[in-house]
Amino acid sequence: MDIKKTLISLGIESTNSGASIGGNWLNTNGEKIISYSPVDGKEIGSIISASEQDYHQCIDSAVEAFSNWRMMPAPHRGEIVRQFGEALRAKKEDLGALVSYEMGKSYQEGLGEVQEMIDICDFAVGLSRQLHGLTMHSERPLHRMYEQYHPLGIVGIISAFNFPVAVWAWNTALAWICGDVCIWKPSEKAPLCGVACQKIIAEVLENNKLHGGISTIVIGGAEIGKLMSSDKRIPLISATGSTRMGKSVGEVVGGRLGKSLLELGGNNAVILTPNADLKMVIPALVFGAVGTTGQRCTSTRRLIIHQSIYNDVKAALVNAYGQLKIGNPLDESNHVGPLIDQEAVKMYLNAIENAKQEGGNVIVEGGQLKGEGYESNCYVKPVIIEAENSFKIVQHETFAPILYLIKYNGDANEAIALQNDVPQGLSSAIMTTDMREQEAFLSHQGSDCGIANVNIGTSGAEIGGAFGGEKETGGGRESGSDAWKVYMRRQTNTINWGTSLPLAQGIKFEL
Repeated sequence: MDIKKTLISLGIESTNSGASIGGNWLNTNGEKIISYSPVDGKEIGSIISASEQDYHQCIDSAVEAFSNWRMMPAPHRGEIVRQFGEALRAKKEDLGALVSYEMGKSYQEGLGEVQEMIDICDFAVGLSRQLHGLTMHSERPLHRMYEQYHPLGIVGIISAFNFPVAVWAWNTALAWICGDVCIWKPSEKAPLCGVACQKIIAEVLENNKLHGGISTIVIGGAEIGKLMSSDKRIPLISATGSTRMGKSVGEVVGGRLGKSLLELGGNNAVILTPNADLKMVIPALVFGAVGTTGQRCTSTRRLIIHQSIYNDVKAALVNAYGQLKIGNPLDESNHVGPLIDQEAVKMYLNAIENAKQEGGNVIVEGGQLKGEGYESNCYVKPVIIEAENSFKIVQHETFAPILYLIKYNGDANEAIALQNDVPQGLSSAIMTTDMREQEAFLSHQGSDCGIANVNIGTSGAEIGGAFGGEKETGGGRESGSDAWKVYMRRQTNTINWGTSLPLAQGIKFEL
């Protein structure tokens, strides 16, 4: 795969502006951000980050664009999103390759991420004809009541490196059909993916002679995120990242009584009961733990295994991990690519050491890989550690391929209690062929996570369902179902078509 041709196809230059209003790239003068690939350590390109002045210019343009965009009928806005989806289809291979090379996930996962963008566009196009409210019967005669939804205005999007393009599309596709305009701060760890996406949507906007402020981008560090979070002109901030980051964003946005959609950390567990079909579940467990090198918010971090099958599961996992191939993610024969950077490697090594100090037993050794093929120093071995759920390190989300095995002795309720006994609440799964165990897991006394699966792993969500979690995961919901409602403001309307003015609750007021 020729990365240079990929960059040319996507319009990526050696040095890129860090701010754009549609296709108008500003003459930014902030700090230089160099994007190095974790695949081979080579420089891909650089960004001149956006300044505060650039940010305000983008916001001013977004405010201007909103006044016209919100008046376009929703199905017409859906047509623009449809064209965006078609443009993504044309660039799928190139954008997927850039995601793989800049972020480090496998090429197949890179393609899958772009497919998520295409899927959410398809979903949004249909939804653009269904932004419906409810009709209610009034208690007053000759009155009717209904509710409707209106656009919010500017939606601010702060995304993370691990899904550098899909999460932006989840938000924008829905926000756009709702009549909102968007300003995006992509991760400074994968800035070129942001540039590529902006160029794709900019061409769609230009072809339709639409205002560029419908889609703006500002690339920079934490200071850009702080500007967005404190800006009263942005009624909704959608932020994806660590729980620490989310608490900071939520506090600032809440302080101005704005709205926040937070998709934060996960500490996801799979429960294996004595009734699990082990032949079926092992591949799902391994992919959940090592896919994207453990850098998904839905990655499987904990396996809670009944003692009666514990040794069988452990042996099967050790055998499966022995077959994993680690290397260049653009080589589709490899299963595991690199971590995002060397700082992530340090966190991975520290987590293993902390687990050992707390009494964890390493059954599949980890470590950093060096030498030919690993020149970036970002490659590590997926590791398996026998642990207790109460370990401090187990309670913490480590963004790396570390899998903790935890034993339980009782019934499914004991396992569910262990699963829930962490601060995070994103994704969860149970592996069982027993209907009662399944229903216990899915009941109101079962999993406390936003996602609860049966006989599939914790990662790999479809866009048709709302995505998000509870507790320190933030409580937000993106993508499918009725997640569109967060991008709009709800309004209740009561219409009196009679000739008198009765009051609600039968109140009498006479003059």
